[in-house]
Amino acid sequence: MKSKMILMMGGQGVGKGTHARRLIARDGYGYVETGAILRGLPPESPVAQIMARGELVPDADLFDVIAAELDKSGDVILDGFPRTLGQAQWLVQKYVDKFDIRVIYMDVPEDIMLARIEKRIREGGGRADDADAAIVRRRLDAFWKTTMPAIEWLRNAPGVKFADVDVTNENPDVNFERISAALS
Repeated sequence: MKSKMILMMGGQGVGKGTHARRLIARDGYGYVETGAILRGLPPESPVAQIMARGELVPDADLFDVIAAELDKSGDVILDGFPRTLGQAQWLVQKYVDKFDIRVIYMDVPEDIMLARIEKRIREGGGRADDADAAIVRRRLDAFWKTTMPAIEWLRNAPGVKFADVDVTNENPDVNFERISAALS
């Protein structure tokens, strides 16, 4: 029997990490949070400098990190990967035989993403790159230009189950119920 892999996808501020942690607590999944792994790198590293500018890390720099995590995983949630069409294709090609791959696309309009990022900053939970409006704008532009094509490809990728989930409700419990229903 294949292990389960859930891809939590969506723009900044949609709640990927929040809902991933709830699924982990409820169902015991492993967790690969690409951003946290990369943010844990020394600030002088080339990858950390790329991220500090609000740019996406090149695929070649990510594949080894992701493969090392997935090759030792059972049921797992991926947060922050894939972010490009090439990453999505690599992931499906390499892991569709090992994992039952489920995509949860958290569909949220950009104005709500921005409001949630601002709220995260006000409440003291924001990341360093949330505080700079120009970097937030670059991250959102990168999402629409680079990540959305990957999401659209995954929608019909062979061996992948895709769910488009509306998580615009202000109540996170309502959004979690919607995600849970999409996974059942």
